Amino acid sequence: MEISTKKIISTLGIPRLIIITFMIVLCVMAVFLKLPLNDLLSDTLIRTGMNGVLVLAMVPGILSGIGLNFGLPLGIVCGLVGGLISIEMDLTGYMAFFVAILVSIPMSAIVGALYGYLLNRVKGSEMMVATYVGFSAVSLMCIAWLIMPFTAEEVKWPIGEGLRTTIALTGRYDKILDHTLAFDVFGVTIPTGLLLFFFLSCFLMALFLKTKTGMAMKAAGDNPRFAVASGINVDKQRIVGTMISTILGAVGIVVYAQSFGFFQLYTAPLMMGFAAVAAILIGGASARRANMLHVILGTFLFQGLLTISLPVANKIITEGNLSEVLRIIVQNGIILYALTKVSSGGD
Repeated sequence: MEISTKKIISTLGIPRLIIITFMIVLCVMAVFLKLPLNDLLSDTLIRTGMNGVLVLAMVPGILSGIGLNFGLPLGIVCGLVGGLISIEMDLTGYMAFFVAILVSIPMSAIVGALYGYLLNRVKGSEMMVATYVGFSAVSLMCIAWLIMPFTAEEVKWPIGEGLRTTIALTGRYDKILDHTLAFDVFGVTIPTGLLLFFFLSCFLMALFLKTKTGMAMKAAGDNPRFAVASGINVDKQRIVGTMISTILGAVGIVVYAQSFGFFQLYTAPLMMGFAAVAAILIGGASARRANMLHVILGTFLFQGLLTISLPVANKIITEGNLSEVLRIIVQNGIILYALTKVSSGGD
């Protein structure tokens, strides 16, 4: 029993155990405060699935040596364009969902390759440069959304030029994965299709990392000098990691949007990379080390804290509506804690 306990502590780490304990305490408080705990847990599972692929996008970047991919908005923008093209083609259902993904993949691969080439030119400052690149891409797309020649009525403004800020997916593929094979357990809705897509994505990533290319990519990120001595082209592997990360960002936003029910354009993707970074760091990853457990556990803990803590706090502090203020405090507090682990290498 003692050995098993030590193994659990060693695997999860003390910070994760503290956060898990805090989540359990929040759940107990929710019950005593007569909050709908089953609904909160259902929302946590949905938010885990809808954000999971975006968090997974951090893994190839970390393992290839570019560090935490704060330039995730590059991939997100490609996914948004793919989603709009599927709407422009007047597709619905699974066809629309998968066409959005398939269209976004080649775009994000090209963008990711160019992005990787840039990061190879600024070695040692990748995360700082990535942040500027992500912000610049979102700003540039704010202009592009105004001049893109989409003609679908649900995409463009009825008066004037440009695309809508928020584009509803009702009648297209709104919650198509959430409702696939969904079932209830003691009042908690299990979004089977959404979670299966997330877990399948993690499984495919794990398989890729066991291939020759995946192992070469990990070697290039873990020990560049040894990789060069072994005949591995480190710069090429860094580009491969950046491409895969950007592609997963594009796929991730399509999955996110189908759960959310909307595509949000203009400045909406600006800070999404920070939440993904915080989630994987809370899961136990560092700027040089990451695996599938870090992705799954980190996404669940991050989204669970956001989902459960806010209603509990609002119930305790009844004066005024503090939900938005508390959301900012909790989310940014988690991100601040997580980012302190970048320099220390995680734990």
